[in-house]
Amino acid sequence: MPTSTAPLDLLLVPAWLVPVEPAGVVLEGHALGLRDGLIAWIGPRERAPTALEVRELPDCLLCPGLVNAHGHAAMTLFRGLADDLPLMTWLQEHIWPAEGRWVDEGFVRDGTDLAIAEQLKGGITCFADMYFYPREACDRVHRSGIRAQIAVPLLDFPIPGARTPDEGLHQAIELFGELRHHPRISIALGPHAPYTVNDENLEKIRVIADQLDAPLHMHIHETAGEVEQAVAAHGERPLSRLARLGLLGPNLQAVHMTQISDDDLALLVESNTSVVHCPESNLKLASGFCPVERLWQAGVNVAVGTDGAASNNDLDLLGETRTAALLAKAVAGSATALDAHRALRMATLNGARALGLEATIGSLEVGKAADLVAFDLSGLAQQPVHDPVSQLIYATGRDCARHLWVAGQQLLDERRLTRMDEAALTAMARAWGARIAGKE
Repeated sequence: MPTSTAPLDLLLVPAWLVPVEPAGVVLEGHALGLRDGLIAWIGPRERAPTALEVRELPDCLLCPGLVNAHGHAAMTLFRGLADDLPLMTWLQEHIWPAEGRWVDEGFVRDGTDLAIAEQLKGGITCFADMYFYPREACDRVHRSGIRAQIAVPLLDFPIPGARTPDEGLHQAIELFGELRHHPRISIALGPHAPYTVNDENLEKIRVIADQLDAPLHMHIHETAGEVEQAVAAHGERPLSRLARLGLLGPNLQAVHMTQISDDDLALLVESNTSVVHCPESNLKLASGFCPVERLWQAGVNVAVGTDGAASNNDLDLLGETRTAALLAKAVAGSATALDAHRALRMATLNGARALGLEATIGSLEVGKAADLVAFDLSGLAQQPVHDPVSQLIYATGRDCARHLWVAGQQLLDERRLTRMDEAALTAMARAWGARIAGKE
């Protein structure tokens, strides 16, 4: 029902409306109304209240905007730089040296802009980022209109923009205070991984996170080698170590988690820790397989992320979700694992829940922010449409994202970015490519 007698700002009339909550629902003949950046009305079209503008969306599936729950946005400028290598070789011999040579505030500014544009064009309305110079990333998010969680990276050794872990923590505290009331940006603490942050620094991070009630975003159990080395060196698995240090809990976003024992699963369930699954990056780096169906059936909240474009090599969350659904079936040995509706939930409401934003985004419910995407299912490859959600997950590419709104502001209209210059971004990216390749 309408929450006000004032006219709606905008009424959207899609062919199919998929609210995600309640689960498994597809509404036909329904419309959704926006007022003041929020979802103000959902119901049968013939009962719709007056609206200042009515937008027909024929052949479109309207659903919550996709939530990319893990990535390194500025690494778009390293896309394709070092491919077909195992994780530690890729990191230590290629990515870390390249970051030391090229990453500065300008790199983060331009790479984040490129990532934001790519994500908007693929139906993503919110993303989680962990990269250097987080203040610069916050500025790009603010200017673009997208929603994001920015994790301040914390490591034991100097990184671009922070010479010590304490300097990084100070940046995180400052940014958290400055942006705590920002309508679209939230700040998280980003200890990089168990193997790059020692116990003393993890304890400092936990204390600050508890004081601020801030999220924690961390790569955990990304490979079997990581776990084996931790056990050999310290006699405990990384997740057990984090539990001992008090870092597990609903504020922790455990990224990757390809190695999960029975004891690990019990810790995740008991602590209500969210897992962020990055299937394509894990596949490309041969890191392993996150047992998504096993986690889901145990009650663990599982979100999905693209990881960075240097290890994926795209920021295509719709494609990532398709891969997640297919891989879940193979890993579980069951064709019923992670069905299409649950896959969409993983890419929307589960992602919002992992980021602590489930009260604001992730489903189409009255009172939530109007973060929406309309996917066009009119194409030849989508016909016939027996089940629009199955068609979206299994037969639709990100290029079918036709319209997108964040907090009621339209950022993609008929495939055109409304606030960003695509030609200028392409030219900028090519210039960076030439510089990095030594051709400029």
